[in-house]
Amino acid sequence: MSLWGDVAAVVADGVHIAAGDRVSVFMTDTDVAEAVEAFVAEVYRRGAVPQVVAADERYERTALALASDVVLAEPAPLELAALGWSNRHVSFRGMIPPPADQPNATRLALQRHGKGLVSAQRWDQAGWALVRVPTSAWARLIGVDPEQLFAEFAAGCLQDWSAVQSRLKTFCQALDRGRQIVIRDEDTKLLVPYAGRLWLPFAGEANFPDGEVATAPLDEGTSGYITFPGPLWFGGARIEDLHLVFEGGEVVDVSASEGADIAAKLVHSDAGARRVGEFGIGTNAAMSTLTGDLLLDEKILGTAHLALGRAYPECGGVNRSALHWDIVKDLRRSTAGMWVDDTALVLDGVVVGPLAIAVRADGTAEGLVVT
Repeated sequence: MSLWGDVAAVVADGVHIAAGDRVSVFMTDTDVAEAVEAFVAEVYRRGAVPQVVAADERYERTALALASDVVLAEPAPLELAALGWSNRHVSFRGMIPPPADQPNATRLALQRHGKGLVSAQRWDQAGWALVRVPTSAWARLIGVDPEQLFAEFAAGCLQDWSAVQSRLKTFCQALDRGRQIVIRDEDTKLLVPYAGRLWLPFAGEANFPDGEVATAPLDEGTSGYITFPGPLWFGGARIEDLHLVFEGGEVVDVSASEGADIAAKLVHSDAGARRVGEFGIGTNAAMSTLTGDLLLDEKILGTAHLALGRAYPECGGVNRSALHWDIVKDLRRSTAGMWVDDTALVLDGVVVGPLAIAVRADGTAEGLVVT
């Protein structure tokens, strides 16, 4: 079977596609057409019915340039209709380099609001997944060998997810007994309380590549500051050296060497966008290249991420927002560390303790205790 055939089978297993299912498929760029074709074939083999919507990101850029503010802020009606028709959903999202010019901050925030409403409806599906597909163009953008990027994507997707799920569940049960996460670095001192909230494993069900654990922090708890060095992209906008300051669970200051106005507009796009809806820890050891793309980077072992906005209700989260913006912090630096209470998960840039045990291929759980 080809790479895309293998990926299609793993994704179909992850969202539990069976005979009689109605499967909506979003394709965000023609570069992912081969992957979509393989997935459609897999859906038909299982006796389900796929319908493909060309939700091409190039059209979104045209909308940013020409559409009215009212249209930008509205969810795409055909996408909503497709989600309403289906009981399973998969989006294949190609990694397409952003335009040379930065988008208008106000208009981008309006568009992200509309897209967030579609995303919120997707979360209500019984089974859904996002597949973030690398491209040669993105590899050139970040100065990485395309073959390396594709190899990490394949290794990150094609795993024994049942075994991974078992290990990460044990890790999550240990984290559930903790009260707070602490991250420290030269540019970061962040406290994220979560006592009473649940940690969930993400292992081959909702995202590909996958491999993380996450919770919903206490709404009024996050405090301190965090910096995300280097560039990242969101909605076609480049944001570099993002710095956030939190008080009482809310962002109170936003700065960046590039894209600060865009970041500020996103953070203030609605009342819930200022709060941390998710805190996650990457656990996928098959991936190591930081790409600037959030859906890939958040899975890398040795990273952590927070998402501003909408919280996972499955974790006990209640924060509501059209925004769900994952931002990744690379802790693989000699100055960086992360702890749950007093137990180190990353120390001097090295994965240690319960996190190191949780990602061992042999599944050893000895010593997996949070004090």
